[in-house]
Amino acid sequence: MGYYDQDYESRYKKQKGNRGGYFLASLLGVVLGGFLVILAFPKLVDYHALPYDVSPSQQTGGEEKSAIETQNVAVNVESDITKAVDKAADAVVGISNIQQTSFWHGNTSDGQEAGTGSGVIYKKENGKAYVVTNHHVIEGASSLEISLNDGTKIPATLRGSDVWTDLAVLEVDGSEIETIAEFGDSDSLRTGEPVIAIGNPLGAIFSGSVTQGIISGLERAIPVDINQDGIVDWQAEVLQTDAAINPGNSGGALINIAGQVIGINSMKIAESAVEGIGLAIPINYAIPIIDDLEKHGQVNRPYMGIELQSVNEIPSYYQKEALKLPNDVTNGVAVMRVEPNSPAAQAGLKELDVIVEMDGEEIKDTIDLRKHLYTQKNVGDTLEIKFYRDGKLQETTMKLAGDTL
Repeated sequence: MGYYDQDYESRYKKQKGNRGGYFLASLLGVVLGGFLVILAFPKLVDYHALPYDVSPSQQTGGEEKSAIETQNVAVNVESDITKAVDKAADAVVGISNIQQTSFWHGNTSDGQEAGTGSGVIYKKENGKAYVVTNHHVIEGASSLEISLNDGTKIPATLRGSDVWTDLAVLEVDGSEIETIAEFGDSDSLRTGEPVIAIGNPLGAIFSGSVTQGIISGLERAIPVDINQDGIVDWQAEVLQTDAAINPGNSGGALINIAGQVIGINSMKIAESAVEGIGLAIPINYAIPIIDDLEKHGQVNRPYMGIELQSVNEIPSYYQKEALKLPNDVTNGVAVMRVEPNSPAAQAGLKELDVIVEMDGEEIKDTIDLRKHLYTQKNVGDTLEIKFYRDGKLQETTMKLAGDTL
């Protein structure tokens, strides 16, 4: 016999009804929440897609912009510098100095590359092309070879070389040559003007290297010891630049922003405390030298026919006893030897004479004498000279002949 509780049944129905209401309310909340998320999601995407320096809302006329337009930007890297390099780069070549190395019993091996440098193709004529480089790049070579930018190697012949200006000219077959350098005007350069050095530092591995800088100084006079005897023989007139010039750059081009060659890279000051001092031969100074080397194989300079020594290199005792100079004369150039039948002999100069003036210009040492002779006089010119002999000042006139000092 079963037992039935009416109150229990009424309570059960009430609880059951309440559970159904809770379930419907929960389901409705989930649906509404999902709908709201869907509506809001584009806003969230727009916000997170914005750049960090752009606020998430930008007002235009009081209304919020919901999206930002984007576009791709192409960078044009062409500039005056790249144009200049494009114009001149193919005219700059590598140069290999090939020398014979001796073994025992007088046998000689095949030619070995003893050094490398750079050069500039400046002319093409009658199937030949001409390259200017430095004298020290080709010095001692038994054979020479140039390398074009595309790797083509062409045998080269030395037309002429000049130790005093450190310039040399090579001749090559011109059939593979397409680009010729254009010379600019080095006299119009200004300090601070941008320049570009092109060459082959450290050989072929870095061929065609380009460095950028400015003109740091004009008309620098750099002492040069030609014969490596510890005595300065010459003062090179050069341009100073902070464009990097490394071993192998010698003979390469220093160009202006128009792509014109305004200097032949020659040397750098390589000391631990020095950085960014490169030197180049001004092209206006180089052009007449290049012409002489191409046409004559040497520079057609006037010469005097004497052996010289600076007075300031002679001990004071000999200045008084041998040269018999007055006490107030401590500079000048002593004549150590006179060649027979030379311009100096014909002018009456003798051993132990001391030259102190040329054409009214004071001569302090052999550098001054060479500079005056090589840069201001030509073959056939007359030269007014003042000199001391036995303590007395005398004068003479010399007619200069053509040769080398």
